[in-house]
Amino acid sequence: MAFNLSWELPGSLPLISIPYSMHCCVLGFLSCSLFLHMSFELKLLLLLLWLVASCCLFLHSHAWLSDCLVARLYLGSLDSRPGVLKEPKLMGAISFFIFFFTLLVLARQNEYYCRLDFLWKKKLRQEREETETMENLTRLLLENVLPAHVAPQFIGQNRRNEDLYHQSYECVCVLFASVPDFKEFYSESNINHEGLECLRLLNEIIADFDELLSKPKFSGVEKIKTIGSTYMAATGLNATSGQDAQQDAERSCSHLGTMVEFAVALGSKLDVINKHSFNNFRLRVGLNHGPVVAGVIGAQKPQYDIWGNTVNVASRMESTGVLGKIQVTEETARALQSLGYTCYSRGVIKVKGKGQLCTYFLNTDLTRAGPPSATLG
Repeated sequence: MAFNLSWELPGSLPLISIPYSMHCCVLGFLSCSLFLHMSFELKLLLLLLWLVASCCLFLHSHAWLSDCLVARLYLGSLDSRPGVLKEPKLMGAISFFIFFFTLLVLARQNEYYCRLDFLWKKKLRQEREETETMENLTRLLLENVLPAHVAPQFIGQNRRNEDLYHQSYECVCVLFASVPDFKEFYSESNINHEGLECLRLLNEIIADFDELLSKPKFSGVEKIKTIGSTYMAATGLNATSGQDAQQDAERSCSHLGTMVEFAVALGSKLDVINKHSFNNFRLRVGLNHGPVVAGVIGAQKPQYDIWGNTVNVASRMESTGVLGKIQVTEETARALQSLGYTCYSRGVIKVKGKGQLCTYFLNTDLTRAGPPSATLG
């Protein structure tokens, strides 16, 4: 029995549109998978809805078009109908399922790699932040150990152990300030927890001294170290090499005034501590200025220090000084008097390793005198 069907049925869709419709459905699957940053669950929902819609279209609502196409291709012979896999509606449904699962696997794989990429980027960002934090911490710790103008020499540079950083300065003011009474105050007993409370008080004194360094007017003061209850500091270390030689003597030693004010501030801090701790500690200060050599020694634990005759004499000015006084050498007294400070002679004293020296006591009143005092001969 034969059917005489044309390629286009009256009042219905043309039979040739069946492959076209199937291709459109396939393109619909591809369209759902184009949005790479869409979540896998939402993409699964869209693909599933499109699969159901496509299967309903081909297997139910328009299944008769597939039957008509098969009948037209095989001349309407029922005995010569093709196998199941050659029918357009079944092949379309199978193609839809193949595309559905293929795109589903690709979507899942894409989301996996997107998540993996996100985790790697997050880990890289965290490692970069940790590296920056460690660099900042290293820089901060290094600047606490070394002066601010020296720390950059050691940051980001692979310095060998034999590399020595050193710098010569023509005019540096060196201060030694000690609390001699602390040696008599220190004792180890059960009352003060074997000397722990004494050390706690010393730590409070040194910490209060360090607080002065954060003030803008003392930004030029550089703490060198502490030796027991002795505080060592210097000014004039911020100048570059040869800078002092290019300036006149008055300008090159202008930082001596800063050191004097710092010494007076140390005494004021100690007075405040005495009021709170019910003690009567007094400060003994020695000052001297002149050329020094500064440098950093050590590789694992670098330490900044200064050396020279200027440092030795400043230490002797402190050790041979008087409580509550600032003792200076004759040269330093002249330089301070040119800046407006007043000094009076102590006389000639014997200094270990230096012989007989004429020293002076500084008037600790910060009020600048008008004309220089005639106390210096």
